[in-house]
This record gives sequence, C-alpha cells and structure tokens, in this order.
Amino acid sequence: MERFFLYDDVEDTKTRFVCFTGESQRYDLAIMQSSRFFGKVLVMDIQFGRFGIIGPDDVEEEGYLEQVYNRSEEEASELREYLRELLG
Repeated sequence: MERFFLYDDVEDTKTRFVCFTGESQRYDLAIMQSSRFFGKVLVMDIQFGRFGIIGPDDVEEEGYLEQVYNRSEEEASELREYLRELLG
C-alpha cells in the first residue's frame, strides 16, 4: 500500500510545563507554541490526557473549556483564569 502524505514536517517548538493548584483541583499542563497553530497554543492536560488548540477567543467561549478538557464549570473557571493570563 502506498501512503499519500498531506504533510510530514519537522518544526522546532517551544514547550512550557506548568503545574498549579486551584481551589478544587491540581492542573498539570504542557503548553506548546508553534507557527502551525496560527497564533494559538496547544494546551495538553497531562493528568487527563486531553488537549486543545486554544486562543484568546476560545478561552472566552462559554462551555468550550468544559467540553474540551471534560472539566466541571468550577475547574474550567480556574483553568480559564490561568489561560487568560497566559494568552493575554
């Protein structure tokens, strides 16, 4: 079988590992910056194995973080507060 690649690129990225605690939860994140994401960052929740490509507009979208990271409203609020600082 012959493979048809749409792309196969290697790119240097900047990755930041962050761990912080909120009122209800601990957050272990890996945040990857790349030119591939058009100004957004890849935010990986290491504890729960979930990730999203997040920009300032996504942080403000109601229910978005809750859905992407499968977090409660309270947990997503703590994550949202950190991401606002990060992306602001």
